[in-house]
Amino acid sequence: MRVHICCLIALLAFSLAAVAQDRAPDRAADLRTAIARAQHLKRGINVSHWFSQNAPDYSAHHTDTETTSEDIATIAKLGFDNVRLSVDATPLEQYPRGADGLNAEFMARLDRALDTILADGMAVQVDLHPEEPYKQGFRTNNASVDRFVQLWRRLAAHYANRDPERVFFEIMNEPEENDPYRWAGIQARVAAAIREAAPRHTIIATGPNYSDIVDLLTQHPLPDGNVIYNFHFYDPHEFTHQGASWGATYWIYEHDIPYPPTESSMAELVKQVPDPADRYKLENYWLDHWDAHRIRLMIDEANSWAHDNNVPLICNEFGAYREVTAPTSRLAWLRDVRTALEADGIGWAMWDYHNGFGVAVKDANEKSVVDPATVEALGLKGK
Repeated sequence: MRVHICCLIALLAFSLAAVAQDRAPDRAADLRTAIARAQHLKRGINVSHWFSQNAPDYSAHHTDTETTSEDIATIAKLGFDNVRLSVDATPLEQYPRGADGLNAEFMARLDRALDTILADGMAVQVDLHPEEPYKQGFRTNNASVDRFVQLWRRLAAHYANRDPERVFFEIMNEPEENDPYRWAGIQARVAAAIREAAPRHTIIATGPNYSDIVDLLTQHPLPDGNVIYNFHFYDPHEFTHQGASWGATYWIYEHDIPYPPTESSMAELVKQVPDPADRYKLENYWLDHWDAHRIRLMIDEANSWAHDNNVPLICNEFGAYREVTAPTSRLAWLRDVRTALEADGIGWAMWDYHNGFGVAVKDANEKSVVDPATVEALGLKGK
């Protein structure tokens, strides 16, 4: 009996090894596909506040005017090769729904936007970009996770017939889930659902929280090989988010914070912030020696993670809020981040096109006017 059991165990081990060996070339082939397709995501732009970040107004009037076909044509002419198309989850699920389980009228407009981008020769990152309270439910109960998985299964099936070389599925923007293990499990479930519905398309995965580099470093690659990994870069926030009315409360007090900082330039500027603890944080901005070298070393860490795990990597958000930032400092920061990413062979997508961080600004007639200095800082020349 003991010999018989040993034979069964050996046979089972052999069978498992054979299955693993059979699957290995498939994952290797999928990985090669992901690496090749990452070349379509070298120089991108985010189109914010179009199909996301504008709740509750996702009316036809809004989506027809916020970003137009003329804007998409301009983006292509500037030399961007991809657009990150962010989509709020809530309007996708609203009634009345079509046969695919998604809001038919909203999807028709989203389809036109996606197809316009493709027609102008660019790739599209379909970024599921839910807002609160959707994320809160997602973080606090498993039923919301089930709902999210189902939503992605429907959305991936809807776009499964689009060109898999140029349409990418990004699982979630900045999950804000602070447990990296919980997020890893959720992300694996969503990736499996996408793969069932769209077997040929490449998935974009990320780390928990706000998708910073440190969040990426908590993750292990998914079993699926056809995946590109992603991080966001806004460091240091004391500079990139100065004047912002969201996030840290003291950002709203900041203006004209320079990059790179020096003691002589910051000695008076720290006094803008009334609270001593917040003032101390701003003071550390210059004490921490933020410059091109530091930025390069941080991005090198992300690149090392990708190299060690043999996976492709992109940075599909980076930018600096322009409202109260000195243009020379903002352009210097953009140039330093962009050149650091390119030095490591990491594709990028700037945040954003024509809103608060934009490569363009809107004039009095709501027309987008491109800022040539920002274009130059991004290393683009346009056409």
